Amino acid sequence: MIAQCILIVDDDPTQRRLMQAVCEKAGYSTVQAESGETALTILQSEQGGEVALIMLDLRMPGLGGMETLKRVKSMQDDMPVIVLTAQGGIETVVEAMQNGAADFFVKPASPERIIVSINNALNISTLKGEVSRLKRKREGAMGFGDLVGSSPALNNVMRLGRRAAASTIPILITGESGVGKEMIARAIQGSSERARRSFVAVNCGAIPENLVESILFGHEKGSFTGATAKHEGKFQEANGGTIFLDEVGDLPPDMQVKLLRVLQEGEVDPIGAKRPIKVDVRVISATNRDLAEEVKHGRFREDLFYRLNVFPVHVPPLRDRIEDVPALIDHFIQRYNAEERRNVRGVQHEVMEVLMQQPWPGNVRQLENTIFRAVVLAEGAYLTARDFPLLAAEFDAAGVDCGPPFVEDDELDADEDAPRALPHPAEFDDVAATGGELDAFDPEGHLRPLNDIERDLIELAIETYNGQMTEVARRLGMGRSTLYRKLRDHDIQVKRAS
Repeated sequence: MIAQCILIVDDDPTQRRLMQAVCEKAGYSTVQAESGETALTILQSEQGGEVALIMLDLRMPGLGGMETLKRVKSMQDDMPVIVLTAQGGIETVVEAMQNGAADFFVKPASPERIIVSINNALNISTLKGEVSRLKRKREGAMGFGDLVGSSPALNNVMRLGRRAAASTIPILITGESGVGKEMIARAIQGSSERARRSFVAVNCGAIPENLVESILFGHEKGSFTGATAKHEGKFQEANGGTIFLDEVGDLPPDMQVKLLRVLQEGEVDPIGAKRPIKVDVRVISATNRDLAEEVKHGRFREDLFYRLNVFPVHVPPLRDRIEDVPALIDHFIQRYNAEERRNVRGVQHEVMEVLMQQPWPGNVRQLENTIFRAVVLAEGAYLTARDFPLLAAEFDAAGVDCGPPFVEDDELDADEDAPRALPHPAEFDDVAATGGELDAFDPEGHLRPLNDIERDLIELAIETYNGQMTEVARRLGMGRSTLYRKLRDHDIQVKRAS
């Protein structure tokens, strides 16, 4: 994952270097500006597209921080800005917040305070972006800019989609399950003259066969047993907008005939209605089947196929546009960081290489669920092989060490129903008497290497606390993931007690 970039704006070079050190230690990349004018120039350049957050000093010669903040917000209202100054009064804080600052603190601030502020601001920014995307989705205003990826294969799909959006031509989107066919359909509608009008998605394969006609075309009250009220079908619901017929190849033969009439005449026949009803609907259909083969075998009407397949758009599987995997992973990590209140920075390099080599038969949907699970499991700043338990065999084949499996304390106990008790403090004397003391010096009187002392200390802690790894990690002042990594680094084997 490409590190998120932070723009540091401060006229004091020492302060810029200090902030740079804090940010880069936390896994962010940085770019610096010594004035407000320089900062605005950077934001307007190609480099500005990489900036995810701005840290802005308020007191600078020339264009002051407050005026810079106003101009930044006028250019990019969604850009998170953290303001800082050597002197902070309540009036200054209020003014900065009113002008759109995400946070405010007085220099010097602790590294922990700075990183927490950055993480919070970026998570809020991600949530705002997701809310905005969902709002556009609800309003039928999603565009091709909402698609994630820049591979040649995806760019070709977007090029065809933009052409299709400029007309009212019927579109058939083909591709495997999970490639994002509905996203493409929504982008086409959001880029067309029907943007912000109704977008009705129907999964034809998920409708019970006896309800297909009623759901798609509607029915009148009393037209059949159970029809206690008039019902407008999906085509009437989409009137003036777009209907998306997903898995259209699953429609029963008799419904294929009625769909053909809608496409030819622009009208629907609700069950029990005395006369047809005119509808103005753009039809975008999708399937993961080869409809040409279905036609050959008599499972799909040839005339309907030609009506739907006027402008075909094929969405390639993820394995054929593997260049999009890092961008998709980055997108999903940021999304689930915000939703799950996590702080995952990215994916280890060797792990990313294995992820890019996977066939992903479930395509983008499978990748999203895989990253969601990994973000929830992650204990460190970067996703490791251990966070992808379902891909353990693949990592092993690639020579990437997954480390010890994640186990709870009671899984380490010989008798799960009777967990071992921690030793009583009085028993520590027995431990020391049996070789539990750590010697900081070698036989020649020189200090031993820190690495050797660390190994001995970990082994002593495991022995002292009977292999209960949560307690061992707590006593050593480190996270469990760090402890397991050190076990692997020092080649320490944890044995079950009998």
